[in-house]
Amino acid sequence: NMKSIIQNSLILSLFPLFLLGSWPNWRGANFDGSSSTTAALPQDFDQAKGVKWKSGMPGPSAATPIIHGSRVFVPSILVDSSKKSKGQGELIAMCLDSSNGRILWRKNAGSGYRPGQKDGFDYMLHDRSNYASPSPVIGEDTVFFFFGNGDLIAYDFDGNEKWRRNLQSDYGDFCFQWTFSASPTFFGGRLYLPILQRDEPVHGRGVEQAESFILCMNPKNGKTIWKHIRESDAQKESLESFGTIIPFNNQLLVAGGDVLTAHDPDSGQEIWRWGTWNPGNKQQWWRLVPSPVVGGGVGLVCAPKRAPIFAIKLDLQGKNTGTNGLRWETSEDSSLTSDVPTPLFYRKKFYILSDLRKKLSQVNPETGLAEWTLDLPGKYKWRGSPTAGDGKIYTMNHNGMVLVVSAESGKILNQAELGGAYDDNTRSSIAISGANLYIRTNENLYCIE
Repeated sequence: NMKSIIQNSLILSLFPLFLLGSWPNWRGANFDGSSSTTAALPQDFDQAKGVKWKSGMPGPSAATPIIHGSRVFVPSILVDSSKKSKGQGELIAMCLDSSNGRILWRKNAGSGYRPGQKDGFDYMLHDRSNYASPSPVIGEDTVFFFFGNGDLIAYDFDGNEKWRRNLQSDYGDFCFQWTFSASPTFFGGRLYLPILQRDEPVHGRGVEQAESFILCMNPKNGKTIWKHIRESDAQKESLESFGTIIPFNNQLLVAGGDVLTAHDPDSGQEIWRWGTWNPGNKQQWWRLVPSPVVGGGVGLVCAPKRAPIFAIKLDLQGKNTGTNGLRWETSEDSSLTSDVPTPLFYRKKFYILSDLRKKLSQVNPETGLAEWTLDLPGKYKWRGSPTAGDGKIYTMNHNGMVLVVSAESGKILNQAELGGAYDDNTRSSIAISGANLYIRTNENLYCIE
């Protein structure tokens, strides 16, 4: 009958969208590591089983694959092993067909800006965090690639360059101990990037009295709409943050410099701040890696090393310290701590991956108490920020071992070795789109169906 014909045609018209899905930024469409896919996601796979396709990569990258419809976007550095000198890398922007892994386009995206060699060390090719560490981001009809040397390039989906700029040449060389690797955020039709850096040169790089700031740019032409100076009492390396801006409730949440701040997207003006996890600035070497994550009415911020995690209320105003604005914090000796991975929020629970204690925990957002804790296997570090969908949590260690964990019970459902035998610095997070996983090791991009 006509009714069922209309219903079936509606289902068919929606089907490609459901099948293709998207992962538009490094923490996914929900900005919290979760996927809302209704598809059954892969559980039982390894290098030989369940692989839809595998595509070789030009070099390593910590970036998470970004998926938009039928396209997958990944950055990379190109390492030419035939040349002995260090300066042979290129910055690569790539687009692959999500159905078969074929490379649709590949661009040499770099401008050649290389301040990282001033101290005789090439940060582009640094194995712990090279220039291809930031994840791209989708904004309307554009993909934006940002690299740790300051190159920011906008391409249309066919690979035509729309505009480019270099943020170090525009605003002075970055002052970071390691390679800068925050990923840009697209929100409300604008492009945002935090540059939270120390206020003096480090390893001969950077400028005196450098300021930390947040940048808002017009995605059509790359021009700066506003630049907001973000002040902090932190000192030395504690001023540095590698986290990404997380939007919530028409505010931009920014963690770094020993504080969590919320900003107006239209002006950059600070609405509130909470802090500090570093009273008296006792710790000068507490750079921040995890981004904030929102869920259950709180924003989580992870203090570095083995320090606690703090759940901050989100309806604050002005400056807040200590218990004012704090919902809960984890205890000093708890396994609930994270030095590098950003926590996950999924199905009304937080999932905290402690890279230093090698544990994954499900945490109640109201109390901060662990409801289950899993000891993570193997001898390698677990630093890929966990992602989740279809009741399963996915994370990957430095060796390219992927864990599939039941979100409900905390039991390991599968352990898949996708890295090379000697890989020890695989740091990408796993992206979810439709019914597929996209997994980036040092050598390959896998699509698992």
